[in-house]
Amino acid sequence: MHTVITGGALLTPDETLSETTLVVEGSAIAALVPGATPAEPGDQVIDAHRMWVAPGLIDLHVHGSGGHDSLDATPEALHGMARFFARHGVTGYLATTPAAPSADIAQAIENVARTPQPEDGAQHLGLHLEGPYLNPEHKGAQPAEQLRDPDPAEYAPWLTSEVMRLITVAPERPGALALIEHGVAQGVEFAVGHSAASYEEVLAAADRGLRQAAHTFNAMLGLHHRRPGAAGAVLADDRIYAQIIVDGVHVHPALVKILVRAKGPGRTILISDAIRAAGLDDGDYPLAGHPILVRQGIARTPSGGLAGSTITLDAALRNVIRFADASLNDALRMATATPAEAMGWSGRKGVLAPGADADIILLDAELNVRLTLVAGRVVFRSI
Repeated sequence: MHTVITGGALLTPDETLSETTLVVEGSAIAALVPGATPAEPGDQVIDAHRMWVAPGLIDLHVHGSGGHDSLDATPEALHGMARFFARHGVTGYLATTPAAPSADIAQAIENVARTPQPEDGAQHLGLHLEGPYLNPEHKGAQPAEQLRDPDPAEYAPWLTSEVMRLITVAPERPGALALIEHGVAQGVEFAVGHSAASYEEVLAAADRGLRQAAHTFNAMLGLHHRRPGAAGAVLADDRIYAQIIVDGVHVHPALVKILVRAKGPGRTILISDAIRAAGLDDGDYPLAGHPILVRQGIARTPSGGLAGSTITLDAALRNVIRFADASLNDALRMATATPAEAMGWSGRKGVLAPGADADIILLDAELNVRLTLVAGRVVFRSI
């Protein structure tokens, strides 16, 4: 039995293919066939006329949604998040944890490792540890009491976990460069974030293997014409992929446009940085044991600082097209092929190509998600 998606325009995302049928066999894409492909008895046929067929979105930096959080460390939390993400076109994500006690981090890691993939939502592709090795001068909503210097006795078992994928670190902290070197040798990626690092300190970290920036411009030294700072290093160094929250609150639209121009869609990564309040009404919600106030969809600490977001990645996709004058193909790349490339998943995730995972979404003319397939299975449908 195959799943046959016919009638839509395929965004690979590098190319736009019209009058092309996409054939799924099992959990993988089997073929992209020019023209209409007759379905065989028993095949599932999906009519995509007047819609875009695209790779599923990948969110590398997301804490929670729908009342759930990665630090809850329960299968129910991950599966609840997965269902919400799938409704917004995300087919894979890194469960992201803030700075927390060692025991809580270990429990979150174990939960990601032991929780089976959901049958009705996005896949958890590993864990993103945002802290605890961050700078209190740029803590944002991170709990100051949990910020500390890297300690090999603490982080060594984390690095050996098969689900540890990405760690955000302040590279200026004592021991941070050794952590990066050790982690890169274990196959873990690193991002600069919540950091007072200078331009030179970020480049020194990149020399040791750091390849990403967490929510660029937020919680880092900004750009100055004589002191480029961390933001300047991210903009200038082609080795670094730049994550960015495109909600119109965290970063001014003009700076979004500048970042995309400087880095290009091949080095810009759309993230949500969403918290458990995403998808819920305004109210007060906990984050890492501290209260977060959500008003008009904006999450802030009681002192007024931003505390993650409530945006969804499909909304970020629509926003970056408006803010940066990006084409649909380029915007889509920032949420699919580019994050996949940054994590070493090129060819398997984030593309429509034979042999790639059948993580696929259908978008209508307004770029609303109408159908989501994960590993070849329909997990969300509104058509």
